[in-house]
Amino acid sequence: MNLRAAIEALREAGVASPDHDARELLAHLTGSSRLLLADPTPEQAAEFGRLIARRAAREPLQHLTGMAYFRHVELRVGPGVFVPRPETELLAGWAIDRARELEAPVVVDLCTGSGAVAAAVRDEAPHAEVHAVELSADAFAYAESNLTGVDLRLGDAFVEFDDLVGAVDIVVCNPPYVPLEAWESVAVEARDHDPHLALFSGDDGLDAIRVLAARAARLLKPGGVIGVEHADAQGESAPAVFAAQGSWEEVRDHRDLNDRPRFLTARRTLRGSPTGE
Repeated sequence: MNLRAAIEALREAGVASPDHDARELLAHLTGSSRLLLADPTPEQAAEFGRLIARRAAREPLQHLTGMAYFRHVELRVGPGVFVPRPETELLAGWAIDRARELEAPVVVDLCTGSGAVAAAVRDEAPHAEVHAVELSADAFAYAESNLTGVDLRLGDAFVEFDDLVGAVDIVVCNPPYVPLEAWESVAVEARDHDPHLALFSGDDGLDAIRVLAARAARLLKPGGVIGVEHADAQGESAPAVFAAQGSWEEVRDHRDLNDRPRFLTARRTLRGSPTGE
């Protein structure tokens, strides 16, 4: 299969970025740049056709290449782990900026998945002490291969790190937040290939965020901060969870590059003790 036919096949299949994906797959096979593609061998051309067919069936591009790019790091990904999205790079950037403001920050990445956010923080704020946790054994295996210099644990994000209670400066989390009722609206690549543990969170999508608001309040030092990704329809409801929990101030929401609500931030109050866990 040639490149032009591959692009057309992906376009007809409804793939959102047919030109990019076809070029990425051909570059992956030939070991060349996507912008300066090498001619494939006959064997590579045949394999290219097979990969295009799989992508046309909406298998994620990153599963076909085995890699995802997140800020300045390259991550190993595949079946069993949530593929990091470009939107989450803004949340990671916020955490990195906050870490750079501190001399020796302690950063905890809850629901780390592939380890994308933890890896980015470690890469761009190397002075930070970074901890991460993942519940899924399949996803944990990917995080293990992607993270160095990070305290990575296999466990429940909402009960782990009792040893860090009251000692954390920054909590960052990309939790599951898709409402169960939104099943049909989820992109095929995510719905059929990302682990549902990383996607769905109760009828309104806020179940994990409610637990997170209480748990993070215990982990953080007074004055510590949290950043949490959410669905674009949760720009009011997700911050409201933190505003109502009683341990947070400076609760605000942030928009992504497409001007959609994307993540909230809040500061652990300096007074009182955390409640509601």
